[in-house]
Amino acid sequence: MPKLYDYLGLRVFFYSTEHEPVHVHGFKAGRESKAEIILIDGRIVEIRIGTVQGMRPLEGAALADFQRLVRRRALDIVNKWVDFFVHHRQITSERITQRLK
Repeated sequence: MPKLYDYLGLRVFFYSTEHEPVHVHGFKAGRESKAEIILIDGRIVEIRIGTVQGMRPLEGAALADFQRLVRRRALDIVNKWVDFFVHHRQITSERITQRLK
């Protein structure tokens, strides 16, 4: 389970057995949501926040932080997806200690 970011207590990661579309999971305090990054012709056209079966979804500030992080880092997330799932490279986790604007 490669972790991409640790953002103010929110863990953002891929499961190692993922499927398309490109997406990440956000987990905090026993709650988990996912963000799908929709690409058309290699361009990010939409980000969809959804639930994870069997888990209570993120809410409140944790959900807002997850949405903000995914919006700000969407291209980086796509690049890490390609590195991990296509090129089979290790992903280096990043700790973000300042709130993104």
